[in-house]
Amino acid sequence: MATTLRARPAALNLTPSAHDRIADLMARAPADAIGVKLSTPKRGCSGLAYSVDYVTEAKPFDERIDTPGGVLFVDGGSILYLIGSTMDWVEDDFTAGFVFANPNAKGACGCGESFTV
Repeated sequence: MATTLRARPAALNLTPSAHDRIADLMARAPADAIGVKLSTPKRGCSGLAYSVDYVTEAKPFDERIDTPGGVLFVDGGSILYLIGSTMDWVEDDFTAGFVFANPNAKGACGCGESFTV
């Protein structure tokens, strides 16, 4: 009996707006950038924050997500905090930025800059 493997679900879901923003970032990226990388460095009131930066090399444990506009890498040390999350790009009259719906977050600081798991 043959075994059929299911495709592995993406660790992180991106909205069309997030795809568009990654394409925009890559269109203006430094020449040596191979993509953008999402990580969760320790900072802020609650402990962890979301950070998106250009990346020039892939690390062995980074999760690679190919998008229509470029490659999004998710830091290997951060992936467990982000599984099942949705990444969106939101722009309004007062602010613009990536917004995350993270089912793993147990709390966030009042200003929304950091979260805890």
